[in-house]
Amino acid sequence: MSAPVALSCGEPAGIGPELAVKAWAALRETCPFVWIGDPRHLPAGTAIEVITDLGDAARVSATAMPVLAHPFAKPTVPGDADPANAPGVVAVLERAVALVQAGDASALCTAPIHKKALIDGADFAYPGHTEFLAALAGVDRVVMMLASDQLRVVPATIHIALSEVPRALTPELLRDTLRITEEGLRLRFGLERPRIAVAGLNPHAGEGGKMGHEELDWIAPLIAEMQGDGFNVTGPHPADTLFHAAARARYDAAVCMYHDQALIPIKTLDFDRGVNVTLGLPFVRTSPDHGTAFDIAGKGVANPSSLIEALKLAQAMAAR
Repeated sequence: MSAPVALSCGEPAGIGPELAVKAWAALRETCPFVWIGDPRHLPAGTAIEVITDLGDAARVSATAMPVLAHPFAKPTVPGDADPANAPGVVAVLERAVALVQAGDASALCTAPIHKKALIDGADFAYPGHTEFLAALAGVDRVVMMLASDQLRVVPATIHIALSEVPRALTPELLRDTLRITEEGLRLRFGLERPRIAVAGLNPHAGEGGKMGHEELDWIAPLIAEMQGDGFNVTGPHPADTLFHAAARARYDAAVCMYHDQALIPIKTLDFDRGVNVTLGLPFVRTSPDHGTAFDIAGKGVANPSSLIEALKLAQAMAAR
């Protein structure tokens, strides 16, 4: 493809800039991307070429990391987020989305942001990347998928307290989550009739009402209804037996009821190579499955595997 993946810089004081350079070194001839940010925030001595036309990225990438320069308020100190740079982080995301929507970039990959710095410096009103991107795209509901070669998982509820999950988990939310997941697996992953397994909310999927009634009251009926509509969905399955190797072979993605039910299995199986994928957007978006890691920023020891996989997956999804 002539259009490269756009990689937003994320929090410049985190590990994002050094990971971008490591990813370019690994992918420069197979997965050209353009990094969007302030060149001052990249590690000293990085071979870069500032471009203005994203169509030049593939040509440039063989010898230098293509950079679409976006000036920030200040230089940065690794490990010390400066709220003065927060408006720049937000503006880079807005610019990257505009480039993807215009077709100048094939997909968006986002380096980690630091939400406190964005709140302090830019009055950021969103829980995170995903919600902001949905707002920019004019989409009401999106789905977060964590994907690797070993497992794909989708949490129906995400960053809320465990005590709030039973109230937040509604038939409407679960139906939309299953619908968006099925569509994403078809359109973005190329699966003609994706198999989706649904985890129960309660231990042993409620065990016939002995450990909770949600499965009997509405989760199982909802799954049956969607089966009648042609969805290849099964469950509710006990979560404690859903993630061993034989079970994983029976589905293409597992929809789980809350954050840790989904993320613990994939981070246990493939911690370094998990990729965050946003389904339901009108463009491809991926992200590494880790944070800013201020404690190791600037030390050169950060593992680029997740970002490399996120860039490769973004390219493959866009190609479909």
